[in-house]
Amino acid sequence: MANLVKSFLKVSTLLCLILALSGCALCLAPAAVSSGAAGVDYTFTNSAYKTISAPVVDVEAGLHRALKKMSIKETKRKAKEGKVSVTGVTGNLDIYIDLEKVTATVTKIEVKAKKGVFFKDKSTATEIIVQTEENLEVKK
Repeated sequence: MANLVKSFLKVSTLLCLILALSGCALCLAPAAVSSGAAGVDYTFTNSAYKTISAPVVDVEAGLHRALKKMSIKETKRKAKEGKVSVTGVTGNLDIYIDLEKVTATVTKIEVKAKKGVFFKDKSTATEIIVQTEENLEVKK
């Protein structure tokens, strides 16, 4: 009987270790998300993105107001058919923003905030999206 209990404990410990190393243990902990950031998702490379029910032109106008409010200096704007890319900088971050037309009234926004090669600032990227949406609502 004692051997059975020891075997069960070993298997349980091994299973917990495997789940923890695979990232499944994160499913056991509740995620803390601020109410303003609800609906913002992340890519595998930690880019924040969201689909917004507004035309690209309106989202871009809200984005410019948000960047100005956040003191993020815009350094470059590039527009192609249905897509606008904006680059900005802060004292220590490079910001890359893509707006992509999904339909005439729906736009996908993707934001990357990078410090160097490896560090990605998801909270700043999320806040840019949140502020952009808030500036859209001001316009309505």
